[in-house]
This record gives sequence, structure tokens and C-alpha cells, in this order.
Amino acid sequence: MKKLLVSLVAIGFASAAMAQVVTDFAAVDADASGDVSLTEAQAVWAELTEEAFKAADTNADGKVDQAEYEAYLAANPVAQ
Repeated sequence: MKKLLVSLVAIGFASAAMAQVVTDFAAVDADASGDVSLTEAQAVWAELTEEAFKAADTNADGKVDQAEYEAYLAANPVAQ
């Protein structure tokens, strides 16, 4: 199941990343809150699905913090 979720994240982020490469956390965290909401992520990666976002949100708090973001990018270099 975890492998499936990682695959969904890779598909969600990677497809959008090909159109627009953004890897700087601060650039995605538009409101400078210290985490990225689904809305902020979709503003950068329009094709990002809620399921893919939830898979990146490893602590399930509804947002992706910098550690989760960096872990995702490290695990999915195709999205960079």
C-alpha cells in the first residue's frame, strides 16, 4: 500500500513538475506559514491530486511541512 501511495505522489507531483520546475519550499509556501497547503501546492502543480498530496503529508495533519517536502523530493528525484 505504501508503494502505491508513493507512486501516486510521484505521478501527481512529477507530471506537473515537468511543466513547471519548482523545488524551493519558500516558493511553494506562498503565505510563508511554514507549511504548504493543498491549494498552495496546486497553484504550482495544477495537476496535483488530493490523494497524492495526502501521501506526501506523512503525519496526516493536512499540510506538508518543509521536512515532508524535502523527504518527498529526496525520494522522488524525477519531480525536481
